[in-house]
Amino acid sequence: MKKKSIGNPRDAALHVLLEVDKNQAYSNLLLSKHLKQHKIAPVDRGLMTELTYGTLQHKMTLDYYLKPFVKGKIEPWVQWLLRMAIYQITYLDRIPDHAVVNESVQLAKLHGHKGVSGLVNGVLRSYLRKGPPSLDGIKDPVDRLSIESSHPRWMIDNWVAAFGFEKAEKIAHQNNVAPPQTVRVNTHKISVDEAIQALEQEGFQVRRGLLPESLHLSGKVAAGSELFATGGLTIQDESSMMPAHALGLREGLNILDMCAAPGGKTTHIAQLMNDTGEITALDLHEHKMKLIHDNADRLGFHTITTIVSDARKATESLEQKQFDRILVDAPCSGYGVIRRKPDMKYSKQPADAERLATIQLDILEEAYNLLAPGGVLVYSTCTIEPTENQEVVSSFLKLHPDLSEQALPDFLHQLPHAATSPGLQVLPYEDGDGFYLAALLKADTKG
Repeated sequence: MKKKSIGNPRDAALHVLLEVDKNQAYSNLLLSKHLKQHKIAPVDRGLMTELTYGTLQHKMTLDYYLKPFVKGKIEPWVQWLLRMAIYQITYLDRIPDHAVVNESVQLAKLHGHKGVSGLVNGVLRSYLRKGPPSLDGIKDPVDRLSIESSHPRWMIDNWVAAFGFEKAEKIAHQNNVAPPQTVRVNTHKISVDEAIQALEQEGFQVRRGLLPESLHLSGKVAAGSELFATGGLTIQDESSMMPAHALGLREGLNILDMCAAPGGKTTHIAQLMNDTGEITALDLHEHKMKLIHDNADRLGFHTITTIVSDARKATESLEQKQFDRILVDAPCSGYGVIRRKPDMKYSKQPADAERLATIQLDILEEAYNLLAPGGVLVYSTCTIEPTENQEVVSSFLKLHPDLSEQALPDFLHQLPHAATSPGLQVLPYEDGDGFYLAALLKADTKG
């Protein structure tokens, strides 16, 4: 598809969907690109985002609904155009069906020949007459959950095995619900009560979160607020605020954040230490260091030093330096944040978790060598895959008998979670993203 309908949010969404499919690119990055290329007006940006994420979230369900109406092979862009149209008809109330059909036919004419627009028109009108096929024909409950929530069968199988069918069902359906807009108040600059008052004066609806400095906002975009611009808050999910609290911080400590970019957890550590002590932030990619610096500068923190380094070789960069606290927010499969990146459901493979677990253990081994006796190591991921979470930590503990599990602060258990050991597995429903956390104490050999 080389043509673009400038200013058309449906055409922009279609380009994003096709590029995600063809190049395995991330939808969130492509949205920004096509918002600019298609010159989408601010009033239409919400629709473009809704069509992109909604169609991706429900792709397998949409294909099930389309199957009786599409005979033979069709081009990928036509398939995505039909999916997007069926998504609007089935899931969105505010767009009249006739408008969906008309807009879809116009896009078919723009990008294809007359036969394509006739096909699109015929399929959509048949769908409107007959309605979607019932899911009742799928007798296996796991197969049905897979189709109705649009997740690969293997993914549902893993969650059923780990958490039981009821929780797996909640997780799968929650992944298709837009996440809340959550922010962390920068208490180094402003109190939570003062932040609430300032945000309400700006026109936000504000609700307190479960963690001390977390707020849920609605009504406006947080990044456009005056409080964001002046460093009084940063955008961060509630679950990802947990690791800094789990470190057991106090002023003056020497901290290592091993996989730090873009710096949300790094700056939270600085906040909880009141901008004292020393924080070393590692990341593999040099271009991401600017994100950490930009975050720290906006929020007003001066104790963060950045180093470009592969966390699996951290001891080479740090020469066996010893740290009081180390955070390993490890690279992972990301199954806890699918609702923020719906395209990942279709690009991930079952073997990814085992491959990542090897990397995670390598990073933890480096962390162990850099952790001072009596120090605390926190391991965290944004996945709900046991292979990358409690199994990794269990293996690591067996390798190092001088490590023991450190109790987490009681308030961290408020987020919805599954019973697990070692660590705490937060599940991705209600307010927080899916997240795993374990705190490990290294024995003090001096004692």
